[in-house]
Amino acid sequence: MNPIEESERKIIIEFCHLLEKSKVLFNGLRELPQYGHKQWQSYFGRTFDVYTKLWKFQQQHRDILDSKYGLKRWQIGEIASKIGQLYYHFYLRTSETAYLREAFAFYQAIRARRYYTHAVKEDKCELMVKKLRYYARFIVVSLLLNRLKLVDDLIRELDNQIIEYGTTYNADDQIEWTVVVDEVKAFLDAEPAVQILHTDVPIPDLSNRIHPDHTPYIERGPHMYLTLQDVIIVGSNTQQAKFSELTIDMYRILQVLEKEPIGPAPQILNEDIPPHGPPLAPHSTQRGYVVGDSFRRDNPHKYLLFKPTALQFLVYLASSCNDLPPNGAILLYISADGYIPPHARNTENLTGYDCGGFITSGKLETPREPREARDSRDSRDSRDPRDSRDSRDSREPRESREPRDSRGSQSERDRRGKDIYLLYPGDIYPYTRRPLFIIVESNCSGLMQNIPRHFNQPLVMLLSAQELPAGLTERTHQGNLLTLFLNNPLMGFCASCELYTIEERMLDACEPLVLDFLFQSIQLITRIRIDMNFFAFMGDEFLRMIILRYLFCECSLRMNRNFRSRSQIVRSVPTLPEELLSHASLVPIVLKIADNLGVRSHFTDVSGTGSGSRE
Repeated sequence: MNPIEESERKIIIEFCHLLEKSKVLFNGLRELPQYGHKQWQSYFGRTFDVYTKLWKFQQQHRDILDSKYGLKRWQIGEIASKIGQLYYHFYLRTSETAYLREAFAFYQAIRARRYYTHAVKEDKCELMVKKLRYYARFIVVSLLLNRLKLVDDLIRELDNQIIEYGTTYNADDQIEWTVVVDEVKAFLDAEPAVQILHTDVPIPDLSNRIHPDHTPYIERGPHMYLTLQDVIIVGSNTQQAKFSELTIDMYRILQVLEKEPIGPAPQILNEDIPPHGPPLAPHSTQRGYVVGDSFRRDNPHKYLLFKPTALQFLVYLASSCNDLPPNGAILLYISADGYIPPHARNTENLTGYDCGGFITSGKLETPREPREARDSRDSRDSRDPRDSRDSRDSREPRESREPRDSRGSQSERDRRGKDIYLLYPGDIYPYTRRPLFIIVESNCSGLMQNIPRHFNQPLVMLLSAQELPAGLTERTHQGNLLTLFLNNPLMGFCASCELYTIEERMLDACEPLVLDFLFQSIQLITRIRIDMNFFAFMGDEFLRMIILRYLFCECSLRMNRNFRSRSQIVRSVPTLPEELLSHASLVPIVLKIADNLGVRSHFTDVSGTGSGSRE
């Protein structure tokens, strides 16, 4: 390296100072509380300012840093990757998809400029690990933007990089990285839920975010006074496809709560252009925050909780309730396995902590089901109910092999039924002081149906079916049905008919019909008397779309002959009127969709008969 002049030395010292300061601030982001709206803003702003200065500084003094300091391309790539991470974290904090697109632009630029190309040639494996982590983050951002074709390419590249990583460094964690790739592949097997066959050019990646042209309008009256502010999304299904602490249910529901970005996507970053710092938020407005008069958050804020403990969940809920502005509402989405204790066989009239709860934390093993519950469940399963223990000794009576949880004193049964790790319906009671909109996707969703309205605040619950037809039960690892309907009503309709591949022409014919159903529904809702709890939430476009898609879901499932019992049908609390669910304007649309998909024989015409209910 050539001798260094004093001016050049100062440049190198300043660069090292900015680089070290940026690392310290970035690492400090981990210490910030994950809940609340104000604590993180100033710290995040300082961090982004330092990275902006660092990026501009290395641009302005690239020649000196290259020749005197030995700046390498992977170091530039690492700075760009950190800026991409900052944008992604800002997206998580604000739910603004514009920042997700900015993160994508930085990650895409790293790939296009091949900043990490020579990472494998370095003596230490740490740089190669950074490259693998970059790929994993790029895949997450691409998934969230529905760039599924790009994700396929990234998976292939990551697969090759893992092989090279293991061959070069004989790394112990190569198997762990292989598991990461397998998780993404399983995720893509589940999404999209229905494959679209096309004959000419490939169809573009489909987005299920809210689009203004597809959102039915309703004049917002004084009774429609709520705006969705916070969303808490819990994903805890143990067997469900996931990637990077994002289950397929979480992935689908979060898109329902975001608007489709308007305008051109950010282009690949020009090295001469510094990143645009995200605006910070000194004061609140109806939906979110503004800076001056220009910035307003369009989407409700979301917390994504992967297998939280019940206590962690309640901390986030308490924080949201505490920060909720007047006329604000909170949405709770819970996708989790349920547990009903032995003494609570009939949960219809049980409330609070007596009826069972939801297993939200991955740290808790599923409590042993009572014998009667297992027998009931096995009788519904299409597979052979006998497990490997039965085959080893079929002569041994079942009662002698399994503990009799249904026996013992009442106090013992109560003790086993009140586990500190379970999330109980009674845990929600104190927070009904605030307007709550609850969606539960669980085999025990009915546990929530008796939550009382002690504080006379709006409360609506959408509850999944507690069991499914055998053919659908085998695919629950690829996501649950109610969530799929809320994410994309047509895909949910196809899945409910066990139709997992359709032609593009069918898609083109059916999508306008689904929109017609939604627009017809909003007109009917203004004329048919429905519970005022629904009306309180209808003024918010996100909740309005969820309610309308739920209506499509319940209407179509009630008409579907494969869903024979009431436990196989979704339900709402309060219930929607029969007049609406079997209305003569809506039923023909469902039947026409079925005709276009070739599954008309699955459906019963219930219009005008009132026979859509199930026993």
